[in-house]
Amino acid sequence: MTIRPYVLAETNWKAVNGTTFDVALLPWGATEAHNFHLPYATDVIQCDHVAAESARLACERGARVAVLPTVPFGVQTGQLDIPFCLNINPSTQLAILEDVARALGGQGVTRLVILNGHGGNDFRAMIRDLQPRVPNVFLCTINWWSCVDARPFFNAPGDHAGELETSVMMHVAPELVLPLEEAGSGRERKPKIAALREGWAWAPRRWTAITDDTGVGDPSAATAAKGEAFFRAVTERIGGFLVELAHADTGDLYTDASA
Repeated sequence: MTIRPYVLAETNWKAVNGTTFDVALLPWGATEAHNFHLPYATDVIQCDHVAAESARLACERGARVAVLPTVPFGVQTGQLDIPFCLNINPSTQLAILEDVARALGGQGVTRLVILNGHGGNDFRAMIRDLQPRVPNVFLCTINWWSCVDARPFFNAPGDHAGELETSVMMHVAPELVLPLEEAGSGRERKPKIAALREGWAWAPRRWTAITDDTGVGDPSAATAAKGEAFFRAVTERIGGFLVELAHADTGDLYTDASA
C-alpha cells in the first residue's frame, strides 16, 4: 500500500511535522440501510473516496490539504425504526464540529471544509452558530453529490440508493455491491398533502412509511462507467475549489458589485 500523505488516517507525524496545511477536509457520512444491494456504510465509503481524490487533485496543484478521518454517523431521526440506522442528533454534530474546529484553529489550520455525504445532515445552521465562536477558522460545507448537475450522467439519479449512488459505489467499491437483480425497486410513496408533495413545505420523512426496501430511486440503470464519469466530474470540481480556497484571503472574499 502506498501511503497518501494528504490522508491523515494513512500518514504519520514525520510527514505532517513541519508542514503548514491550508485546508482541512472533514468527510461526514452516516450509517444506514441502502436498499438491498448497497452496504450500510455507503455514505462513509463514498465520502472517503471523494475526499481523498479531491485532495489529491488539489495537492497536485499546490494546495496543502489534509483529509481528516470520516465521521461515520449522521442524522437518522426518520429511520430509528430500521435496525442499525444509527442516529446522532444535530446538536451532537455541532458539539463534535466545534471541538474539531477549535483544535484545528489552535494548531494553525484556518480553513475547514465539511464534505457531507448524507442527505439527512445539514451543516449550514451549525456553521452559522459556530462561526462567531471560532473566528480564526473559516467554515464551509459541500454536499458532494450536488456540486455537479447529475442529470447529464444518469437517467434518473434518485434520492437514496438509486442510480447515482449505486453507480458511484460500482466504481469505488464494486466488491460491496450486490447484483442489481437483488435490489428493490426504490419506489417512493409521495405525501398526500399537496404542499409537501410539491416541495414548498417540508417535514422529515419517516423512511418505513415512504419505501418498502429503504431505497428512494430506481438503481436498475446504474453502471460503473456512469459512476466513474460522475466521480471524476465531482472530484475535479471539489479539487478546484480546494485550490481556490487554499489561496484565498478568507477575510476578503467578496468582489465589488460593480466589478
